[in-house]
Amino acid sequence: MQAAPIRIGTRGSPLALAQARDVARRLRQAHGLGEDATELVIIKTSGDRITDRPLSEAGGKGLFTKEIEEALLAGEIDLAVHSMKDVPTLLPENLVISTVLTREDPRDAFISVKFGALAELPEGATVGTSSLRRQAQVLHRRPDLKVVGFRGNVETRLKKLDDGVAEATFLACAGLNRLGLTQHIKEPIPADVMLPAVAQGAVGIEIRTDDRKTALRVAPLNDETTALCVAAERAFLLRLDGSCRTPIAGLAELDGSTLRLRGEILTPDGHQCHAGERTGGAEDGPRMGEELAGELLAKAGPDFFRETA
Repeated sequence: MQAAPIRIGTRGSPLALAQARDVARRLRQAHGLGEDATELVIIKTSGDRITDRPLSEAGGKGLFTKEIEEALLAGEIDLAVHSMKDVPTLLPENLVISTVLTREDPRDAFISVKFGALAELPEGATVGTSSLRRQAQVLHRRPDLKVVGFRGNVETRLKKLDDGVAEATFLACAGLNRLGLTQHIKEPIPADVMLPAVAQGAVGIEIRTDDRKTALRVAPLNDETTALCVAAERAFLLRLDGSCRTPIAGLAELDGSTLRLRGEILTPDGHQCHAGERTGGAEDGPRMGEELAGELLAKAGPDFFRETA
């Protein structure tokens, strides 16, 4: 009798499907399985349903994972595929991110029909983004610019640019690379100009903690370098208790056995920005993340996030 297919839970956006199909392909390749050995189960999340207001006003992180995690806990799927920047730092009981795929380019991409780089935008130009982090960072560096809300998947946002809703926007290089849309990238923005979101460009696989069979199946897909970096960044975010309502950026990079972690917290209007970094051993990431977060909180003062919420 043929074994039941591995059920992979995913959102239905083009990017989410591309990531889930990549996981399915890797699983089949790792275990010598046929095409019918994996099955994608599309689950509509709260984040997909809410289109009339910014996600920061609707509850922030967890909106793109909650319903998928409920299906995982109910045994309706065997594993879930997430963009790690959408995953809350505290997971539901009995679930774990067991595997992190090799990270794509973590940088933000500058996208515009008229202009080739962020520096080329004229004074007063309109930039569209749904990300409080990107809004805060661009206003910190270019307070002359105007920022408008820009919800929707990658294709929707590109169409809004064509329609003249804004003169420029920012998207993750990773998503554009995975969708084969790199022709739209006018400028990959260096991390020292716009530090990415925590875990941007990383894809994680979530499973039930007691599901040993699935854990063994997905283990070959884990990239240790990416896992170490993401662990440092998520420890930084956890200590800050960050959500979509607080502009936070963080990026860890591993060079040999040395881990470098950079972090940044801002007010939504970009007026205040506190940044710092740590370096240490490859296994020291979680400790470095907590320490760097503590340093930035001390710089910002006790009311910083209360005022930005």
